[in-house]
Amino acid sequence: MSYFGAVIRSFEDAWSRRGFIFSIYVALQIAAYAVIAPAVSAVINLAVSLSNQSALTDQDIALSILSPGGFVVALAVVSVLLLAEVVGFTFIAAVLRQDSTGLQAARTALALVLYKSRALLTFAVIFVARVLALALPFLLAALLVAMWYLTEFDINYYLTFKPPEFKWAVAIIAVIMIAMIAGLLVRLTSWAMALHLVLFSDLAPMKAFAASTEQMQGRKGRLQIELVIWLLIRVAATLLVGALAGFVLNLIPLHSGSGLKFALLITALAGLSWMIAGILISAIALGALAALLDTFFDGPRKPLPENALPPEGSLRKKLILTAAGISVVAVAGFWSGAALLDQVRTEDQVEIIGHRGAAGLKPENTMASILQAIEDGADWVEIDVQETADGEIVVMHDSDFMKLAQVNLKIWDATMADIADIDIGSWFDPAYADQRAPLLRDVLAAAKGTPSRVLIELKYYGHDVDLENRVIAIVEDMGMADRIATMSLKYPAVLKMQQLRPDWRVGVLAATAVGDLAGLQADFVAVNTGIARAPVINSVGSAGKDLYVWTVNDPLEMSRMMSRGVNGLITDEPALARQVLAIRAELSTPERLILWVSQVLGLDLNGKTYRDESP
Repeated sequence: MSYFGAVIRSFEDAWSRRGFIFSIYVALQIAAYAVIAPAVSAVINLAVSLSNQSALTDQDIALSILSPGGFVVALAVVSVLLLAEVVGFTFIAAVLRQDSTGLQAARTALALVLYKSRALLTFAVIFVARVLALALPFLLAALLVAMWYLTEFDINYYLTFKPPEFKWAVAIIAVIMIAMIAGLLVRLTSWAMALHLVLFSDLAPMKAFAASTEQMQGRKGRLQIELVIWLLIRVAATLLVGALAGFVLNLIPLHSGSGLKFALLITALAGLSWMIAGILISAIALGALAALLDTFFDGPRKPLPENALPPEGSLRKKLILTAAGISVVAVAGFWSGAALLDQVRTEDQVEIIGHRGAAGLKPENTMASILQAIEDGADWVEIDVQETADGEIVVMHDSDFMKLAQVNLKIWDATMADIADIDIGSWFDPAYADQRAPLLRDVLAAAKGTPSRVLIELKYYGHDVDLENRVIAIVEDMGMADRIATMSLKYPAVLKMQQLRPDWRVGVLAATAVGDLAGLQADFVAVNTGIARAPVINSVGSAGKDLYVWTVNDPLEMSRMMSRGVNGLITDEPALARQVLAIRAELSTPERLILWVSQVLGLDLNGKTYRDESP
């Protein structure tokens, strides 16, 4: 049989039992949410407890993971997640090795998992350790390449212009990653029978890897080719379903002022179909993988002795109770969803924060952009500030002028005379060739006397001298202490600003975070949209703090964030955000949901591209 034929046959085998495999997969996914998620949360909370903060953000997470304790925590998280996959594979593999189907096959599979639970956990830990040991040298090499090629200038320059150094780094890292994947593929195909040996024999997990390597001698090449074909089929099926769903969604006239209720119905049906199809593809693919590997295993058809099987009546009771529990969870989910829908407020209370001014319409962090944001009615104008060589506070996000002007000059090495000669507007449009990096004082003067306030992000690149006190002096000299707020990615700097001016509004930026963000000492927390989920929003709000999200430029995503109850939108398009607020004020709750659901399913009404959406 050809390689392709063998893979197709494994999919056909899984498809012939699709009902049973799909049921098992769905049940295990629910079990994973019920068991794995709390376990992972406990491990993450342990990581937070090892620090002296209530939450870990950005570089704190990286430093924590790279520490010995953090590495152990990360290993535990991966082990827990992998265990869930092992259990799922175990059930399906056990079912596929049975001549019977239905309850009898489930009875055997359940008994197998329980009977081998300790061995499975040991196997998962050993497997993770072995994979990490293989991958770490490649990952460290990739890190060294990045440090060698991509640290001379600000990272935004490399990401925006992709100079030769960036391309070389990407190419070398890609080669390293390909080598890592090839090495893992060779090793994993050697271990392909290890789990089967643990599941279907009395072989100890430690010995299973060596025994699998011996069994796979002369057959690894065939399995490697078949695994690649299996992966391509799975990816193709997923992409096809996604493309069909996207095609249907893009036919829905969400932008029109009529037919929103019909659009909501069609979107809901398309989304539900997409979700079910995705689950079915994952289940059948996992079943096909189990069937494919089973063809390489020369083991017994019966994985367990009869005395290891639970009584049929006992199992039936357990299955009935499990089904009842799943039903209760489903009913509770629908009930809570309906209750949540009733509680959705009809009046939005959200502040519009212009990201580096109105960076979608004018060059970022320029007076043109600042004035545009004020004109567009932004509640806050967000800017980034740093110190120059001559002690001035200048508005600039990056550590240098490479991205905006192709000038190799660090901010901390530049004087105001240097800055006066650097055009930071022509990259956006030649009409802005007169734009220069403004002073903090200039921005405060522009906002003074207007409804817009100024949100100052303190940027630290390791060369600050007295940034906090210099900012304080300028703000107070301008009489704007009650019209500004400060924030930073650097948590110690946030604490320092609070100590210097306890009555000022201060916030923490978090690009990535774990732990209790609500416990951080700040008046508000600014996060990316991926973090802004209901538990985070609720916990931060319950602590009396505001939650801002960045960078939100698509109208559907703006609406979704407003529906979630965030307190502020950091956006390159403050005028567009104002329009979304006005439109939402005229929509009912079901009509707002169409915008929310559609964005979640991937529809994007703003085809505009933005140069930099980082905080």
